[in-house]
Amino acid sequence: MRGVGRLLVLLWLLECTTAGQSEAAEWSLAPSIGAKGVYNSNLLLTPLPHHDTYGYWVTPATEFAGKTERLDVSSRLAADIVGYFGGEDRQFTNVFAPLSVRYRTDKDLFGFNGGFTRDNTLLSELQATGVVLQFAQRNQWTFNPTWTRTVTEKLSVQSSVQLSDTTYETARLADHRVVGGSGGLQYQLTERDQILLLGSYTDFRTTDSPFPFRANFPGINMSLTHALDESLTGTVYGGPRFLSSTTQTPVGSFDANETVWLAGASMTKKFERAMVQVTFARDLSPSGFGLLIQTNRGEVSGTYDVSETLALGLNLVGMITTGKAGTAIGATFPESRYVSVAPKLTWQLLEWWWAEVSYMYRWRDTDIAISSAESHGTTFMVTYSPAHLSFSH
Repeated sequence: MRGVGRLLVLLWLLECTTAGQSEAAEWSLAPSIGAKGVYNSNLLLTPLPHHDTYGYWVTPATEFAGKTERLDVSSRLAADIVGYFGGEDRQFTNVFAPLSVRYRTDKDLFGFNGGFTRDNTLLSELQATGVVLQFAQRNQWTFNPTWTRTVTEKLSVQSSVQLSDTTYETARLADHRVVGGSGGLQYQLTERDQILLLGSYTDFRTTDSPFPFRANFPGINMSLTHALDESLTGTVYGGPRFLSSTTQTPVGSFDANETVWLAGASMTKKFERAMVQVTFARDLSPSGFGLLIQTNRGEVSGTYDVSETLALGLNLVGMITTGKAGTAIGATFPESRYVSVAPKLTWQLLEWWWAEVSYMYRWRDTDIAISSAESHGTTFMVTYSPAHLSFSH
């Protein structure tokens, strides 16, 4: 938090300096509140006997944005007040406080992304990694500053730092911390082709696990982005990670070394009234089980504007997840397979009123499960978003 405060003070001083040079500043505030009803046939996604669950979500939020010639600041403060009853009787509150900052000079771009997130592992971490953790709240702080220096019209230098601290409100999951950084070169080969070469280092460690685990993995990554035309863009990337890990157990420590190849590809196609994006990625991710996991993820998402007030959306995710290093709180981590399909319809009822109807099908299976598990969920949401408040000087 001290680093965030210092960065904000620095940006404020820079803003005061630019304001003294007669830069125009624009600021906006957009409050909203949403309420939705939820049904889920298997909220915990368990293969064991279970009952249907019903619930409600109330989501107050405020979007903030500020912009000058050099500085961009944005945030969306939000909270979810959630209650479930029926098969599961649960009440919890999610909190989202992100911050994004960009400051430009003639040759430099300084950036920051970070903030605080309090959410539920079964809803967020499951969709990100395909791994079912306990129904528990997760508190996560992130701090990711970046710097890009333009050397020539085609060549630039990039660097970034990654810091995150994650805690869970249950003793059965392992708190963990991630520290890392990257740096490299970006070169514009042609008007349509861009190449990026990065070196990176990541250190992951558990902070309260009964079986302390630590891993680090330096690596190299190369990516190529090609714009086939103004509406179609594709990116491919890949490189090795040199993984070293140590696990502490009652009978001693165990070291392991391995080279892991990570890769991915994405393609985005824009139409006059629609957009489709396809991504595939193999990555290493920290887990509340107290180890690193390897995710092989494929995702297809799309939107279509039927009219000015009606839009359709679809998201399809498929994942295969394996434990890459360490033990899952003293046990072997099984291979996990996860699929979700989520269509939705969004309708602008009135100028400041929106309605959304969505459905989600989820399927999960593991090597040690007695059977696979699936769930059907539906949501109806109404959002009120009045006129934005804006001012400039």
